[in-house]
Order: sequence, then structure tokens, then C-alpha cells
Amino acid sequence: MNAFVIRAAQVFDGERAHHDLPVLVRDGMIERVGGPVPDLPVVGSPGTLLPGLIDMHTHLCGDGGSGALDRLAGYTEDELDDVIERALRVQLAAGVTSVRDLGDRRYATLRWRGRRALPTIVAAGPPITSRGGHCWNMGGEASGADELRAAVAERAERGVDVVKVMASGGGMTPGTDILACQFTLAELRLVVEEAHAAGLPVTAHAHGTPSVEQAVAVGVDGIEHCSCLTPEGIRMSDELAAAIAARGITVCPTLGAIGEMTPPPALKEFLERTGSTIRDRIGQVVRMAEAGVRIVSGGDSGISPGKPHGMLATSVEWLVDGGIPAEAALASATSLAAEVAGLARKGRIRPGFDADLLLVDGDPLRDITTLARPAGVWLAGARVR
Repeated sequence: MNAFVIRAAQVFDGERAHHDLPVLVRDGMIERVGGPVPDLPVVGSPGTLLPGLIDMHTHLCGDGGSGALDRLAGYTEDELDDVIERALRVQLAAGVTSVRDLGDRRYATLRWRGRRALPTIVAAGPPITSRGGHCWNMGGEASGADELRAAVAERAERGVDVVKVMASGGGMTPGTDILACQFTLAELRLVVEEAHAAGLPVTAHAHGTPSVEQAVAVGVDGIEHCSCLTPEGIRMSDELAAAIAARGITVCPTLGAIGEMTPPPALKEFLERTGSTIRDRIGQVVRMAEAGVRIVSGGDSGISPGKPHGMLATSVEWLVDGGIPAEAALASATSLAAEVAGLARKGRIRPGFDADLLLVDGDPLRDITTLARPAGVWLAGARVR
């Protein structure tokens, strides 16, 4: 029997904060919250205990260096495994106990699901993209109805947890247009219908406003980035934000960066031409949240030096910086993230839930930057050293 108590000055349970709330952990699970402290080892802290964080948009096959995604096609299986394992260990050290991988090569992340002492993985496999489209080198190219049906069927057979589709071009793939749609409305609808028939949710990468509108029209479950880029700049109408909220579509805006992030050429050209800034982008995300859109946090980690693994805390920090209440921002990487990812026993500090926990020295509800300074991490009740 492995049992102990964590007694922190504050507990954020995934939704709200509590004071003087001891948490009893036994055999990898949260057995009790509150009540008298039993005669067991106690981990005391003047800081805050939270559920382990959930990165809702990562690329475990990316090593976080320059040209990370460009190298994927040349990796051997052993090299892929090495990159994935290092990514998972860095994430865990940062307090990220679950990840949603939204683009790998050759379904490499699927074989890492269920590994002991590593974060839980929700995996999409290679994203479905057009011929030569965004992230084509991950191996998910498809065109026409027959190939799109086959692509969804293959992912269902492989056992993915979610289907990722590239509705627009992307800044990290030269030759694609971040403002343009990669599929017709009928093709994108076919992907959603086939995935839903197989019991799988669909999340769509969408930068340009036309691709966001497509994604909403066909009923995706989630939108990644949802940047709403137009030739004139970042533009999102109140009607579009309301439609996303009304359809219950979750948005992962992939905010956050470490250090000075150099935008890829296509995005840099867009920003310079339109005069758009990161403040405009953050403001657009806050507008979505104010319209009732469910926002979850993911860093798009692994794709570049500005987006390394383990940077999820900055995604949450940018939400707070934009004016989203700290409780909602923290929920975007804990309780709400778990709900959207289908992780039924994670994201909350509640009896019967997995003891995936993060302890920080300080109060992230008052100073969100403390989230980036873990003092202790537990995975299924085992402390990460």
C-alpha cells in the first residue's frame, strides 16, 4: 500500500481554490479530499496543489529545434522513439501529466500510450491534409472522397483517439497558404461524418477565416488556432464567435512562446503587411471566451525553439495576461482540458480521480507565472524525481 497526504496552503481542484484542504493519496488514486489528516506521511507546502496539467496541442515527434517538423520524414523508428521519449520527460518535469498529440509521423505516438512513469497520451496520428498541404511530410495526404474515407477508416483501425484535419495551410509548411482552405466544404464535411460514424471526434487546424467558417459549418468538435486571419489582418465577427459557442466547438488557440519567437516566413509576411501583433491575437481569443466559446490550452509544443516541450504554463499565462480570470485559465489546462480530451479521471482533485498532481511554490491565482515553477509533480501517486 502506498499512501500519503499532501497538505498545501491552497488547493485548486480544477475549478476553484480551497484553503486547508488535505488530499489523501492511496495506490495512485485520490482517496479523500478534506477531513482529518490520518497518521500517514505528510507532504507539507506553503504553495498551491493543482491537478497535473494537460497540454492539448503538442507534437511529440518534434524536437523543438529549428526545422523540427522538416526533419520528421528522415527519422528512423528508433530516432522517432528517442525524440518522443525526451519530449514526454520534459513535459512531465514541467508538471504536464497528460498530452494530446495532434500530429505525428507513422502513428509513432500511439505505441507510447500507456507507458508507465510517462504522461498519458491522447493521439491523432498523422493529420489528414491535402496533397502537398500543411504537414504533408507526416504522411497524411489525401484527396477526393474515396481517399478521405480511407484516411478516416485507417485512423479508426489504428485506434486513434481523435481525428486531426488541416482545414487551412500553415506557417510551418512552405508553399501552403495560411489564408486558404485546403478542402472543399463537402470534403471537410465528409471527414467529419466519417469520423463521427466511427465514434471519433474531429479537430481542425484553421488559420484563415474562411477555413474557420468551413469548420463551423461542418460541425467539427474542435478548432486548433482559430486565428481568423484575413488579407486585412485578424478579423473575427461577433456572429462567427457566437456560432462557435452555439455549436459547442472547443477552441485551442495555441498561445504562448518561450523567449523571442521568430515567426515562420509566411506568418511574418502576414504580420508585417497587416500590422497585426500578438496583442491582437490575444484579444481575439479573449473575445471568443467572452462570447462563451470553450477555450483549452495547448502550446503547439515541439515545433520550434519558441515552442519547446514543457512550455504549457506560458499558454495559460497569456490567457490571464489578456484578461481571462485565472480560474478559467487554469481550468483550460486541467478540468476543461480533461473533459474535451476524454480523460475521465484526470484534470480534477476529487476522490476517485488519478493522483496526477502538480505542486507550485506560490499562488497562481494571484501570480500566474508561478505555474511555470513546479515544486513537485506526481504521476499516478508516484513523485517524479
